[in-house]
Amino acid sequence: MAIERTGVHTLKGNPLTLVGPELKVGDKAPDFTVRSSLVDTKSLSDYKGKIKLINVVPSLFTGICDAQTRRFNEEAAKLGDNVVILTISVDLPPSQSQYCAAAGIDKVVVLSDHYDVSFGTAYGVLIKELRLLARSIWILDADDTIRYVKVNSEMAEHPDYDSALAALKELL
Repeated sequence: MAIERTGVHTLKGNPLTLVGPELKVGDKAPDFTVRSSLVDTKSLSDYKGKIKLINVVPSLFTGICDAQTRRFNEEAAKLGDNVVILTISVDLPPSQSQYCAAAGIDKVVVLSDHYDVSFGTAYGVLIKELRLLARSIWILDADDTIRYVKVNSEMAEHPDYDSALAALKELL
C-alpha cells in the first residue's frame, strides 16, 4: 500500500494528495523507470556518474511547465558534460517529441512517466486526484544522493529557479 500525504500540495488553493514517500536531502535517490519513446525505457542507472537535475512538470503543454522546461533547456548549455537535465512529465512520448520539436528543446532529456508512474510514486510526487506529477526540482550528485529537493506547495506557481541552479553549481 502506497504512502499518501495530504496538506503539502495544492492547485489554486485546493488540497491534493501526493502518493509516495517524502524524500529529503541526503537520502539515496530511488531508482525509477520512465520512457524516452513508446518502446524505449530509461532508469536512474542510465545517467550513472553524472550530476542530475530532474525537472518535474505536470504537463509540458501548460504555460508554467513550458517556461520551466525552456529555462532549464537554456541553462543546460552552460553546465558541461558531467551534468544532465531530465524533464519528466506524464505526457505521452510522441506528444513530448512534438513539444520538443516545436519549442526547440534540445539540451534537456524529456522523459515520460505515463505508463506506470514509477518516478512519481518512488519520489512521492504523484498527485492522486489528477494522475499528474507535482512540480518539483531534484538535484542528485554523481553517486545518486539527493543534494537538493523542492516540491512546490502550489502547483500553479513557478519553482525557485535561482535556488536550484545555485545548488547545482555548488556540485560542479
